Amino acid sequence: MPNYRRNRIEGGCYFFTVNLLVRKQTPLLVNNIDLLRDVVKRVRTRYPFHIDGWVILPDHMHCIWTLPLGDMDYSNRMRLIKGMLSKGLPKAEWLSPVRHRKGERGIWQRRFWEHTVIDDKDYAAHMDYLHYNPVKHGYVDHVSEWPHSTFHALVNKDVYPLNWGAVDASLPVGEPG
Repeated sequence: MPNYRRNRIEGGCYFFTVNLLVRKQTPLLVNNIDLLRDVVKRVRTRYPFHIDGWVILPDHMHCIWTLPLGDMDYSNRMRLIKGMLSKGLPKAEWLSPVRHRKGERGIWQRRFWEHTVIDDKDYAAHMDYLHYNPVKHGYVDHVSEWPHSTFHALVNKDVYPLNWGAVDASLPVGEPG
């Protein structure tokens, strides 16, 4: 049995990738964006965390959270978000015998990918990666065209220029490194 080890730092900053079990089949996350937002709001009420950046794509999402000082329990927060969203959706997905036996839904991959952000350069690279993802996957040609991310809020705070991350080579920024 695998031994999954997670890096946990009190008050740490973390980058996450969370995938649907069946990708490229349904735009489940963007079709249920209001439910997802409500779930995140409810989880944050019980277990606060700062949302540094977030992008919701049809079949996966990336986010960066900073936890409060003295707190390192991001796994519980992610478990609650995934579970509460699943409970809010109609049961229409196919279930493997194993998932059926364990009483699981067939919506999410069981685990998520986490990376502890180590410094300002790492933070900037992951924020850029997160916000550029809709362009990377071909959903839009300009980051500003994707409505389901924190990009516009960060433009309003002068963190990013509105034309950042465009496919068009005449614009100043291409894919983040």
